[in-house]
Amino acid sequence: MSTVDDLIAGVLEGRHGPDPAEVAATSVFWVHHGTRLAGGGTTYRNQYVLARVGTAFGACAFAEGDADPAVCANYSGAPVATLLTEAPAPVRVAALDAYLGSVRPHRTSDAERVLLPSGTPEERARARDAAVAGLLDVPPGAKVALIGVVNPLVAAIRERGADCLPCDLSLRTTQWGDPVTPDMRDVLGVADAVVATGMTIGNGTFDEILRSCRSREIPLIVYAQTASAVARHFLGEGVTALSAEPFPFSQFSADETALYRYRART
Repeated sequence: MSTVDDLIAGVLEGRHGPDPAEVAATSVFWVHHGTRLAGGGTTYRNQYVLARVGTAFGACAFAEGDADPAVCANYSGAPVATLLTEAPAPVRVAALDAYLGSVRPHRTSDAERVLLPSGTPEERARARDAAVAGLLDVPPGAKVALIGVVNPLVAAIRERGADCLPCDLSLRTTQWGDPVTPDMRDVLGVADAVVATGMTIGNGTFDEILRSCRSREIPLIVYAQTASAVARHFLGEGVTALSAEPFPFSQFSADETALYRYRART
């Protein structure tokens, strides 16, 4: 089974597109923002590093201390190969995401394009998470591990009749007071299906999630704002479905935007 590091090695060898030593990351930039949805007590604090390659933006969410703003000056304009070999891990993932997105843009792929309506942050979050939950194909009462907790997605999973098992490194309870475990092993071994955020690619836990789901032969759905083109590479290799939402993400606009839903071919 391939891993994210294997994918990076394949890109560096030219097996997934043009020589990354000859392709520039025109821009590397940083976004740090907080969000608290109406009716919720959770403030989501998110940091992203992003890279632009051609017509694509790649992104990686990361934890405090995993990168600093100096990467913007250090790597803007550098070859993608330099970012993939020398940069901090979040920049490597963002560059990989941008490179793969430039080779095969989501907007020109065979994915199902889902338009998120214009509206408030709450309206757009509910529409986005309903689209993600729509990729679940499980019977009522199934246990669904949610690795990377977003409260509207907890609600969307429950609305489909499933039992949500929340896991997150930062949150300790959901909006409704449900306990949230910080250890994904607590949920991976008992879940009937897994829904995992693209942030798991950036923090290095994705390969373990992939191995677990493959060995247990259970569905793995990835909802990815960051690293969406990276996650797409693993469709049919453990990932059964993907909601890809390339930058600019839905929370940065009140206007209609698109996400792209993929399902592995069977």
